[in-house]
Amino acid sequence: MKQRYVMPVGVDDFRKVRNEYYYVDKTDFIRSLIDVHSQATLITRPRRFGKTLALSMLYYFFTIENAEENRAIFEGTAIEKAGEKYMAFQGSKPTIFVSLKDIKQANFENMIKKFSALMQNLYRSYKYLLESECLDDSEQAYFESVLFRRANDVDLQDSLKNLTTWLNRYHKKPALVLIDEYDAPIQYAFDYGYYDEAITFMRNYLSAVLKSNPDLDFAILTGVLRIAKESIFSSLNNLEVASVASGRYQNVMGFDDDEIKQITVDFHCPDKLPEIKKWYDGYNFSGTNIYNPWSVINYILHDCNPSIYWLNTSGNSIVKELLKRTDKEQAQELQALLQGGSVNAKIDEGVIYSDIYKNRNALYTMLLTTGYLTPVSKPVTRGFMLSAVLRIPNREIASVYATEIVERIENMEGNPNLLNFLEDLLSGNAEGFSDELNKYLLTLTSYYDTANKETFYHGFVLGIVATLMPEYKILSNRESGYGRFDIAIFPENKSKNGVIMEFKVAEKESELHQTAEVALSQIDDMEYMAEFKNEGIDNVWKYGISFCGKKCAIATKVR
Repeated sequence: MKQRYVMPVGVDDFRKVRNEYYYVDKTDFIRSLIDVHSQATLITRPRRFGKTLALSMLYYFFTIENAEENRAIFEGTAIEKAGEKYMAFQGSKPTIFVSLKDIKQANFENMIKKFSALMQNLYRSYKYLLESECLDDSEQAYFESVLFRRANDVDLQDSLKNLTTWLNRYHKKPALVLIDEYDAPIQYAFDYGYYDEAITFMRNYLSAVLKSNPDLDFAILTGVLRIAKESIFSSLNNLEVASVASGRYQNVMGFDDDEIKQITVDFHCPDKLPEIKKWYDGYNFSGTNIYNPWSVINYILHDCNPSIYWLNTSGNSIVKELLKRTDKEQAQELQALLQGGSVNAKIDEGVIYSDIYKNRNALYTMLLTTGYLTPVSKPVTRGFMLSAVLRIPNREIASVYATEIVERIENMEGNPNLLNFLEDLLSGNAEGFSDELNKYLLTLTSYYDTANKETFYHGFVLGIVATLMPEYKILSNRESGYGRFDIAIFPENKSKNGVIMEFKVAEKESELHQTAEVALSQIDDMEYMAEFKNEGIDNVWKYGISFCGKKCAIATKVR
């Protein structure tokens, strides 16, 4: 099959990707499953990391349906090159692929209606079972109750398990079950207040098919969160978990270093590797370095323009609520992360929803599993608890994350207003800008922080102004003229104002204004404006900023 050079943004059907788009070969995952697999495996990854596409690939490879036609789409892939030993498994299993990612309802009644529609469509795909002689009268009646949406919530709990039974009976082979985004209904139930009803339904629905089911060959589940075993996988002793922190299959979802290098070669942009790495690299999945696939695909599609493409807009309401509940100490820790720092945290991946807002470790666990943070190195087990040093993975996530963190900080009484801060900064209102910056310093810094002098202040301001991306390009410590400026802000719209900032630290508060003037003069003396001239930006606000402890002074002028 000829490789096509169009990036598949939002396309998660494997056949369509192979026939119409560029494909990064992940079929070695199939070989690894053929070699060894658990009875049930749960793979957790952040949203938009390719979970659905991975399961779609497994479906097209293993399913008995249209086996000969499906074989062609694996032509030239790693699994075909692995030899006939592995390709003999192609088209060999009755396979069920069900996605729960659209079960997002505001109450339990509507959740059941959505499940009923989902199982109706699934049963329709296997209508030949109803027309065969492998179902007795009561089973036919049950099949029709699901097919015509007459089944109640208790009946629906066995609907997936029953389908495996009938497929095994018909094909004389146990079924492979693929469940995508298994946790989506539970997250929405928690958000809307019907968690107990939903968890009971989901526990029975999943346990029926996964636990002691002789008609199941094996199962692969994907999701964002690993929900506590006692909540949903009760008594299920055959579940293997491959999470972002531990377990196998590290590079099955997301791009690794070798794949990124090949992508840049295929799309004739190897010179963009450093930029891709800075913006979209940095995830550490159980010790393996991974790039965000959604963002890289969009970056290539948009002519290698770095921007914020990964917006985790769904399923992160718990993170937002956790941020609202943080205290001042945690707010300082989060701000330190924005400045390039790290935090040592205990990771409790088995989420017990009822304990989320009681457990201090829950915030960092959620930030890790949803993709806002990543381990600096492979997490380690101490006693019965997983521990990791966490950091923000890359520039893109710093921008997304900064918005969430700054919103949280502003909700604390007496805290600064981000919109005022940015408006004053971009309009040259030095007095207003100074007032808001002083509020940030007072609220979020300690004297220990400020002892780190200019480096601390630089990172502090950089973390706040990062929220301007992608409408503005933010550069830090960049060579220009005869030296390096501290921070420069370049508008994508050239008619808007740019900003350049130079920082100094005053020894005493009485020297703040004088030191700010020195910083301002340095911008002209070192000809830092050269970068703006190259960018074609005419209007630029120059800020000389001096700091002393938790106070600052600002001198300004416009070009």
